[in-house]
Amino acid sequence: MSVTTATRAEVCAVACADAWRGDGELLASPFGTVPAIGARLARATFAPELLLTDGEAAFAGGVWAVGEEPPRREGWVPFRAIFELVWRGRRHVMMIPSQLDRHGNANISCIGGEYARPKVQLLGVRGAPGNTVSHPTSYWVPRHSPRVFVERVDMISGVGPAAAAEAGPAATRHMDLRRVVSDLAVLDFGGSGGTLRLVSLHPGTSLEQVQAATGFELEVAGGGEPATSRMPSDEELRLIRDVLDPRGLREQEVPDR
Repeated sequence: MSVTTATRAEVCAVACADAWRGDGELLASPFGTVPAIGARLARATFAPELLLTDGEAAFAGGVWAVGEEPPRREGWVPFRAIFELVWRGRRHVMMIPSQLDRHGNANISCIGGEYARPKVQLLGVRGAPGNTVSHPTSYWVPRHSPRVFVERVDMISGVGPAAAAEAGPAATRHMDLRRVVSDLAVLDFGGSGGTLRLVSLHPGTSLEQVQAATGFELEVAGGGEPATSRMPSDEELRLIRDVLDPRGLREQEVPDR
């Protein structure tokens, strides 16, 4: 098996896995198929202390295929315990934003119109404000487009650095925005003033393609040519294909190009 055969979904999976690198004993909360594969891949390789749940009310042991039951449950973690982990900063969530702007603000609440009467009603802010000011937060964007990467979100649900600074020390003290993985690229919040910047392009994509799919001018890390996102190793490919996603659900979320 050669790493040159990796699909776009598999490149995205290892990019998501790397978001949890160095976290230690934190609860990983991935949203989406590819991030779920990434979190389990991280635990199976470089992050054995990473905590995962069965998606309901228990810590799960081992690694297992997406859409299947974990091999064992190792502890009770009711919903109230999740809030305790959030407030203590012991969680790293990877959310899926409906909109994400240059300043790192995320929207999962509503699109267009006035707040009282939006054109499209989404989930509501849910836990996004608390997540973004309390513990590490990353984002997964399965379809990189100007509809997601916008100049300014219609409503701030997840808080970016500038908005947190306006709110004061209580909002900035524990803020830790990590990375954004899309189906085209990897970004982080290391741009001027904590803004989004391009870190790497997935193999087969170009800077022009990513810029055209982004609703604002992208800053590039280092100021030169973007790096290339890392390819999965042979062992990572084996784990993804044979253990974590033998049914190929990843390719439904990110079709190969």
